[in-house]
Amino acid sequence: MAKYTVEDKLQAVERNLNRNESANKIAKSLGTNKQAILKWVKQYEYNGVGAFIQPYTNYTLTFKMDVLNFMIENGTSLNETAAIFKIPAPSTISVWRKQYETQGLDALQSKKKGRPSMKKEFNKQSKQAPVKGSTEALEARIKQLEMENEYFKKVECLSSKQGKITKQDKAQVVYELRHKYPVKALVKLAGIPRSTYYDLVKRMNRPDPDADLKAEIKAIYEEHEGRYGYRRIRDELANRGQKVNHKKVQRIMKELGLKCLVRMKKYKSYKGNVGKIAPNILDRNFKADAPNEKWVTDITEFKLFGEKLYLSPVLDLFNREIITYTIGSRPTYSLVSDMLDKAFERLPEHHQLLMHSDQGWHYQMEKYRRALESREIVQSMSRKGNCYDNSVMENFFGIMKSEFLYMREFESIEHFKIELEKYINYYNTKRIKAKLKTSPVQYRTHFINAA
Repeated sequence: MAKYTVEDKLQAVERNLNRNESANKIAKSLGTNKQAILKWVKQYEYNGVGAFIQPYTNYTLTFKMDVLNFMIENGTSLNETAAIFKIPAPSTISVWRKQYETQGLDALQSKKKGRPSMKKEFNKQSKQAPVKGSTEALEARIKQLEMENEYFKKVECLSSKQGKITKQDKAQVVYELRHKYPVKALVKLAGIPRSTYYDLVKRMNRPDPDADLKAEIKAIYEEHEGRYGYRRIRDELANRGQKVNHKKVQRIMKELGLKCLVRMKKYKSYKGNVGKIAPNILDRNFKADAPNEKWVTDITEFKLFGEKLYLSPVLDLFNREIITYTIGSRPTYSLVSDMLDKAFERLPEHHQLLMHSDQGWHYQMEKYRRALESREIVQSMSRKGNCYDNSVMENFFGIMKSEFLYMREFESIEHFKIELEKYINYYNTKRIKAKLKTSPVQYRTHFINAA
């Protein structure tokens, strides 16, 4: 594949995002493939123009572990992870993962370039160690044991109080013992570089410059009951007048031990061809220019108190708002028909709408198709066994289950239904959508007011 300049990549991204040209068309005009265009777009979405400036590639052990841990915790792909961390080749991450799995942590340590220094070897040989068994050797050994004993006692005391020992804690212990033992020997025992120790000592008496920001981040995290990851917290900070880089928010959340929950799987309603299959008109074009142009729907399952509940919502692709929903103890057709009746109340008369679903048996039924035809709604269906064709609805189910179902304890089925209504109201009116930078209802209101 030919090399492309920063200008080439930016033009390709602009054509895809602003002119809505397909990745295939752009790739063909540039003599590359669709995957390259999609990778450039993803890199630009996460890091802007800086994504295409050649980064420094001598990655540290800490950076490599941060990348691998992020990918494991968030379930991101190699391409997406590379875009987030500005790594030019996703295969680099794959190599790190394989090295770590087969050879352990040491395999990720950066190797020093160039020839080894002969001066160090000469100095080591020239230093005369105490003769084994001599009084000097015995005294040195006693001093070493005393130092180790005092150091580990202090570290053990800290460990029993807070459970985890940080570099700052180790530096504090070294600082307390520095008058009795050589700093060089202490930092070696602590396993931290001398430069790191002196840097941490300088910071010990300084007030934390991020104290207020940490408190704000923790407050936002707790206000949303752990549902927000670092991107949404960054957006909420921006809404409150604080512009903070997403990497800094991510680092602080890691320091504070704040993690967003992972997503879960959904109920499948496919039972084969039991009616008429509609074509995939939506074709993964999940963008809508105005409210009520494209709706998507599906059914998901809950298991509570030994019973099953089924949720059937409708989502507007314009702002990802939940238009309405029904919930029942059985996935019958009435679950879907009642949902349609409620949704139609929100739809203006003679309004052009596309309704997309998977090939679940409910959506193949003649009753369902006739209900759509009565309102002149165009029906669209995902391809068989392809969850990505309705990925926005899948995404909502994953978010809702991880942020609501698996985080809460419920007293009864009725209590669950009450809390579900509260959550969907929160999702629509308060929860920030990362791509919108605001909540769905706020985005729709702003659009209507600006029209």
